[in-house]
Amino acid sequence: MRDPAFWWREKSLSAALLSPVGACYGAAAARRMQRAGDRTGVPVVCVGNFTLGGAGKTPTVIALAKKLIAAGEKVFCLSRGYGGRIAGPKQVDAHSDTAADVGDEALLLAHAAPTIVSRDRVAGAHMARARGATVVLMDDGLQNGAIAKDFTIAVIDGKRGIGNGRVFPAGPLRAPIDTQLTRCDALLVVAESGGAHAVLAAAQARALPILHGRLVADSAAVTALKPRRVLAFAGIGDPEKFFATVAAAGIAIAVRRRFPDHYRYTAEDAAELVMQAEADALTLLTTEKDHVRMTGDPALAALCSRTHTLPVSMVIEEARELQQRLSAALKR
Repeated sequence: MRDPAFWWREKSLSAALLSPVGACYGAAAARRMQRAGDRTGVPVVCVGNFTLGGAGKTPTVIALAKKLIAAGEKVFCLSRGYGGRIAGPKQVDAHSDTAADVGDEALLLAHAAPTIVSRDRVAGAHMARARGATVVLMDDGLQNGAIAKDFTIAVIDGKRGIGNGRVFPAGPLRAPIDTQLTRCDALLVVAESGGAHAVLAAAQARALPILHGRLVADSAAVTALKPRRVLAFAGIGDPEKFFATVAAAGIAIAVRRRFPDHYRYTAEDAAELVMQAEADALTLLTTEKDHVRMTGDPALAALCSRTHTLPVSMVIEEARELQQRLSAALKR
């Protein structure tokens, strides 16, 4: 689904009318979050976010996986496998599994570290431990109270913040913000922080560490794409973030096409995108997450083969501080 525009406005009649439903949803979510959670015999680091939609969790998980591997840990990523048909627990094969099997996020993670998809997170963590994990790195799961976490970092889109501050469906929050903050050990604000003042003030009042990150485009891809005019398309939580990254890299965007988060492209979509690019002499460009979602689908083979990606990595300014906090949590 696409985010309703009123989620990101301070005042809205729609939000006010939906607030009673949001209050019920939020109360149920808060009860789930307040569970003690099962211990699985291996430290669990969780990367989550407060709202529905994209904030930069997947690049953050990949960045943390690399840091922990460099520190000598055997890291297993743990994903719900959103959008995939396999309930798990199952270890992802990055070369033979498809997004339809395990979800797009899990496929990306599997290129960085061994990855398990499991809708039952506890069962997934047990599988990771059985296969030698010394750390389980949980992609999403801040609102999941089934498993105990040793360190939780919440990723915030600095531009959008938490929108109108209301709980779904009245707003973008997955649970009341106070409940979510109590389960966090640090916050990571991605890009500018102009839209996140309210939540950052609440975090500071709780003395939560606030870290700052930015998405950096792969330099080789930028060099190859700079001479071209592109048709950029994305079906992620916030396509505008992708378009902004492309533009900031100096790549000329002639056409922008937005699709819903985790969008499954159809043969008709593929034909339309390819025809438009060919008619206007444009290069097709999308995210890595969108590209893995197309891979392995015969109906999308032509689109997949013609489309370039712009890989990005999460750079955290306070990398040393984060490393120290992670190390301390793992020792505990």
